[in-house]
Amino acid sequence: MHSFKSLSDRKIHTLFPIVLSSIIILGSVRLILDSFKSNQSNILKVYGKPNGENNNGVHVVVSPEDRLKEGCNVFEGKWVWDNESYPLYQEQSCPYLVKQTTCLKNGRPDSFYQNWRWQPHGCNLPRFDPLKLLDMLRGKRMMFIGDSLQRGQFESMVCLVQSVIPEGKKSLHRIPPMKIFKIEEYDASIEYYWAPFIVESISDHATNHTVHKRMVRLDSIAKHGKHWQGVDILVFESYIWWMHKPLVNATYGLPDDVKEYNVTTAYRLALKTWADWLESNINPLTQKLFFMTMSPTHLWSWEWQPGSDENCFNESYPIQDPSYWGTGSNLEIMELLKQAIAELKIDVTLLNITQLSEYRKDAHTTIYGERKGKLLTKEQRADPKSFADCIHWCLPGVPDIWNQILYAHLLTTFQNLT
Repeated sequence: MHSFKSLSDRKIHTLFPIVLSSIIILGSVRLILDSFKSNQSNILKVYGKPNGENNNGVHVVVSPEDRLKEGCNVFEGKWVWDNESYPLYQEQSCPYLVKQTTCLKNGRPDSFYQNWRWQPHGCNLPRFDPLKLLDMLRGKRMMFIGDSLQRGQFESMVCLVQSVIPEGKKSLHRIPPMKIFKIEEYDASIEYYWAPFIVESISDHATNHTVHKRMVRLDSIAKHGKHWQGVDILVFESYIWWMHKPLVNATYGLPDDVKEYNVTTAYRLALKTWADWLESNINPLTQKLFFMTMSPTHLWSWEWQPGSDENCFNESYPIQDPSYWGTGSNLEIMELLKQAIAELKIDVTLLNITQLSEYRKDAHTTIYGERKGKLLTKEQRADPKSFADCIHWCLPGVPDIWNQILYAHLLTTFQNLT
C-alpha cells in the first residue's frame, strides 16, 4: 500500500462524486424494479416454519481437511488462472441473478473474469461446498446488510447454493427493504437488507432514495436493528455511499440539528452507534458477526497504467503489482473500521477483501450492466469513458471469492453432530 498522491487527491475530489452519483443510480433503480416484482405475502408467512419434521435428515461432516490451515492468512495471495474449476456456477444456471450483474447475457464478449482463482500464500482456500454450507445454515438465518455491492454478495451466495436445492424447495421473496431466499428442507434462509449507511438515513427507503441528497442519522439505528435481532449470521458492509463528497449532512443528538460532517468523522460516529447496538442486542453465544471491508473501484486507468486516461472498460487481466492500492479505497476509513471492531466487547470478524479485490480491474460490469433500470443503449456503450460502471461486479466473479472466504471462516467454528 502507498499513500495517496496530491495529484490523485485532486482528481478524485473532482471526478469521484460525478462518476459515483451516476453509477450508484443503478443500485437504486434495481430496488425499485424488485419492489414491483414483490409478491404481497405477509412477512410472517414468509418466515413461518414449515409444518412437520425437516425432510432432509442427512448431515454433512466437516473434516479437518475442509478447514483452513492454522495460521493461514487468506487475504494475502495472488490470482491464478483456473479455467477447470472456476467459475463455481454458470451465469445461465442461476435464475436469481439480476440484469445488473449478468455481463455475458448483456453482451460482454469475453468470460476471462470468471476463471481466476484466489490463491493465498502458503495455504489453500477451501473449495466452496454448497451442501456443507446448507448444513451449517440448518434452522438458521444468514443476512447480508449494506448497499448494492452487498446485494451482489447476497446474490452470489444464493447462486452458489441454489443448484443443489430441488425445485419447489426454494423461493425468493422480495419484501423491501429485504430479499429473502428460503431453503425449505433446511428450514433456512439467506437474506439481504438494504441499509447503505448501516445507521438510519433518508436513503433507507427501498424504492425512493438518492445519493445526491444524503442525510444520515448518525446516532439512530433502531429501525434497522429490529430486523437484525435474532439473526444467526450477520454480514455487514458500508462504504461507497459515504464517499459521494468529502462532507455529509447528518444529525447527531438532536434529530432536527442538521450539520455538515467530515465523512471520516461521520463514519466513526456511525460505527460507534452500530457497536453500541451490537453490545446491547447480540447474543455472542448464538450469533456470528462479520464485516466486509470496502469494495474497491477502478474508475481511472492511470492508477495502474500511468499516462492513460481511461477506466476499467476493456480490461481482461488482474493487476499484477502486489503492492497496488487504488485511490478509491480510503485508508483512513479502513483504520477506523479496524479500531471500532478491536474495541468491541463481542467478536466481529473483519473480512478484509479490499486488497485482493483491488487487483481485479477486469471484473466490473462496465458497459454490460444497467443504467436507470435499462441496459445501456448502443450509443451509451460506444462511450465507455462516460458510461462504464467500474464499481459493481459481474457474476460469477469476485463476490464469489468473498463468499468463499466467508464460508471458510464459518467452517472454522462449525461443530459436527456426534
